[in-house]
Amino acid sequence: MSDYLGEYSYLGTTLRQANIEPMPSLSDVRRVVTEYGILPLGSQTVHESAPLVKSMLIAGPHGTGKRMLVNAICTELGANLMDLTSDNIVGKYPGKAGLTMLLHLVMKVGRLLQPTVVYLGNVERVFMKKVPKTDLSDPKRLKKDLPKIIKKLSADDRILFVGTSRTPWDGDVKGMCGCFQKIVLIPRPDYASRYLLFKEMIIQNGGRITTSLDLSSLAKISDGYCPGHISTAVKQVLTERRVHMLSKKPLVVNEFVTPLARLDPIYKEEEEQFRKWFAKTPLGKKRARLKAEEEENKDAGKGGKGKGGKGKKGKGKGKKGKKEKSTDCDSALIPLL
Repeated sequence: MSDYLGEYSYLGTTLRQANIEPMPSLSDVRRVVTEYGILPLGSQTVHESAPLVKSMLIAGPHGTGKRMLVNAICTELGANLMDLTSDNIVGKYPGKAGLTMLLHLVMKVGRLLQPTVVYLGNVERVFMKKVPKTDLSDPKRLKKDLPKIIKKLSADDRILFVGTSRTPWDGDVKGMCGCFQKIVLIPRPDYASRYLLFKEMIIQNGGRITTSLDLSSLAKISDGYCPGHISTAVKQVLTERRVHMLSKKPLVVNEFVTPLARLDPIYKEEEEQFRKWFAKTPLGKKRARLKAEEEENKDAGKGGKGKGGKGKKGKGKGKKGKKEKSTDCDSALIPLL
């Protein structure tokens, strides 16, 4: 799990004080996956006493390390990985009886060889309303049986279902949220994470960090690029020939610009799609509701303090002001919800 690089977001508290909800950092993602996926399955005692997490959905753009997190969970736990991705099981165990046998074997072997991680890649295809005609993998095959199996898991079963998705809005939100207990949204890396990613990946690929390489500028111009993009760019620059030349010709920022320019970053439109999708999930709705209540309480408190405190007449005005302020706040928050 330590190989999943990401820095802590130091601006999170400052942004919240300015009534701006910050996006989670890669460090937060690593912590949440550890708490939900690794700690409960690492010990039978912890698994039985801690809140039971049966399934988890990891959503994020291409190149953010979703599959790497699944592999990291298995590595940390020494768990067995079972791949139930629709492309992997196409043509295997055909028919309804075959599907029943497949799921029976997965659960039987999974219980015997605990801990077990059951992986479902591109899980939004399972919950699609309409499957494209070009897709011959029959992705909706598991749609009915998957929620039933997850629901039957008990505290004695150290089995975790992990799904990944790069376009979660293509699937039915209600079906996906009913199937997966926890949803982890991976954002694009912030400045601190990009700085750390470039520094560590350059060293891992045989490079050297010198004063000629301005990592701060490199982290700024790479805004919007994922860890996968950064890894690709570093590998393209640090060829075997270039590594041998480092003693005579140190690395400079311009060498990384061309490889990055060939890659498509995460655009604001795609990031906004993830925000809108997450707002439709139960956790997103809960956060919006809590935020609305906080805003309402703050505005109501200001209205009460401004006109109350001077006799009965003053108190009456304070109450009236409080009520009016609360109504205005409700009408202002309708577009946000």
